[in-house]
Amino acid sequence: MASLLDGILRAVGRAAADALASSLKQRASRADSTTRPPAPTAPPAPRRQGATTPAPTGRGAGISAYDVASAGLPSFDYAPNPDGDADPGEVVWTWVPYEEDATQGKDRPVLVLARSRDRLIVTQMTSKDHDRDAAQQARHGRYWFDVGSGAWDPRGRPSEVRLDRLLAVDPSAIRREGATMSRGTFDAVVAALREHWA
Repeated sequence: MASLLDGILRAVGRAAADALASSLKQRASRADSTTRPPAPTAPPAPRRQGATTPAPTGRGAGISAYDVASAGLPSFDYAPNPDGDADPGEVVWTWVPYEEDATQGKDRPVLVLARSRDRLIVTQMTSKDHDRDAAQQARHGRYWFDVGSGAWDPRGRPSEVRLDRLLAVDPSAIRREGATMSRGTFDAVVAALREHWA
């Protein structure tokens, strides 16, 4: 019995020593990487949906702020059409730049509000509930409007649209079609936009 116990203790001791040595080797490797350039690696794995990404280039780079102050609100037109093209009243996905750094952004859902010349006028959406931090958001000039849940969110989470920031998007920058927003909800968003910009 004692020899069995001795054997187990020796095996556990070896495993612990191996784990410690491996941990120390990893730490040393990380410390080394700060003083010498990293070795070439394989291309990065595709980013998960919603992750911060650099601005797209070429096709799909056509997104800019829509200046309501100088252009006025667009002519809103509820016209969803399941033809594969993004139409007013549809929720689609595109890359949206951050306000703080337009070279960075992420893929997110947007509600198509109108067409203006060769651009789609959209407002970004989020499933983050801003009701709890509405005062803080307002201090930063951000205003949100609840639109409820819909087929655009596979988890069925309630969504909000942003009222203070509209974007002009080249149709080629649209990644995929999400869903159609109901006419009543679309009209409520339009009313909220008109009130916000009055």
